[in-house]
Amino acid sequence: QKYCEEVKCQSVIGKIAKQGYSALQLISFFTAGEDEVKCWTIRKGTKAPQAAGTIHTDFERGFICAEVMKFDEFKELGSESAVKAAGKYLQQGKTYTVMDGNIIYFKFNAGAGAQAGKKK
Repeated sequence: QKYCEEVKCQSVIGKIAKQGYSALQLISFFTAGEDEVKCWTIRKGTKAPQAAGTIHTDFERGFICAEVMKFDEFKELGSESAVKAAGKYLQQGKTYTVMDGNIIYFKFNAGAGAQAGKKK
């Protein structure tokens, strides 16, 4: 950024990243807690259980549902509670295709991963 200011040019790194994601058919979704927000990269067309599996394999095995809100709606309305009040906070099942910019809270059965490992 300092270099760009010195030579009076504009960086295109953001554009390169966006084009790279597009060429590779990648999208991002977010998870958020009280103390952190994380961005996860997945392939376009990924279903909710497989997206959960990018966080941890037990999340995929024990997938129950995904509570989803769109980033744009969160930004526009200002809070999770406002998104819920507007009826735009949705519960989605195993067939839901994750969309670019979704903010997702995954519900899963914590014991499912342990059970799957024992069935050998």
